[in-house]
Amino acid sequence: MIEIAEDRYGKSRVRLMKVTRHPHGNDLREWTVEVLLQGDFNAAHTTGDNANILPTDTMKNTVYSVARSSTATTMEDYARELADYILARNQQVTSAAVRIEAALWRRLTIDGQPHPDTFMHGSNEVQTTRVERAQGQPFIIHSGFDHLVLLKTAHSAFTGYIHDPLTTLKETTDRLFGTAIRAEWHYTSAHLDFDQLRKKIRETMLHTFAAHNSQSVQHTLYAMAHDALEAVPEIDDLHLTMPNKHCLLVDLSRFGQDNPNQIFVPTDEPHGHIEARLHRTP
Repeated sequence: MIEIAEDRYGKSRVRLMKVTRHPHGNDLREWTVEVLLQGDFNAAHTTGDNANILPTDTMKNTVYSVARSSTATTMEDYARELADYILARNQQVTSAAVRIEAALWRRLTIDGQPHPDTFMHGSNEVQTTRVERAQGQPFIIHSGFDHLVLLKTAHSAFTGYIHDPLTTLKETTDRLFGTAIRAEWHYTSAHLDFDQLRKKIRETMLHTFAAHNSQSVQHTLYAMAHDALEAVPEIDDLHLTMPNKHCLLVDLSRFGQDNPNQIFVPTDEPHGHIEARLHRTP
């Protein structure tokens, strides 16, 4: 017998920009939203019966309609409102998951003062959240960030590793350490000051990255995740992915020049891939 083990469907890459207007100036948020639903959808697959299917185009419109009435200022709170809106109106849906990426817009500084209604796009870093809720069950909230690009030009080494007949990498006590971090953590409650906690987690990890005397990517990854969990008791699990974006020392000897660790070729591919998940134990 063949049966459906699991299925879900929804709408992805729904682009939303919201301007909240105040007498003193405006707030700007740009979010990319994904909505995925699980529920009683077997008939749509097996017999073509769409009676329980909420069109994905309707989901797109719901994203905009809920945003219009929402007073939420964080991705997490808006995602909770969106999930609840869908669950309350669709009893055939057993659970709803909302994932949001936020682009970084910074208020432009003019003559030393933040401008009330003009913004500048920041880096490629995005803030993320993933909010899930089953009918009648509490929210599960994971938040984080992606594409946070960092580079250390000192206090980074890599020595003492395995050498076999195919090893050509030279040991070094002074290398460039570049990475593009992806982080995701689990909140222990659905009622928190998410923006302030996100800021504290991010700043803690940045401080650790800068101050750490790194012996490997793994060594620094653990220190960053450990310090964030110690600093923010409102999270109990943190997953970090840190690719090693290599900067290769250029051999200038053919030109009669030395290279005292100054001239490098940055390269994205291939790169090392390092990830780990730390969690708080009882």
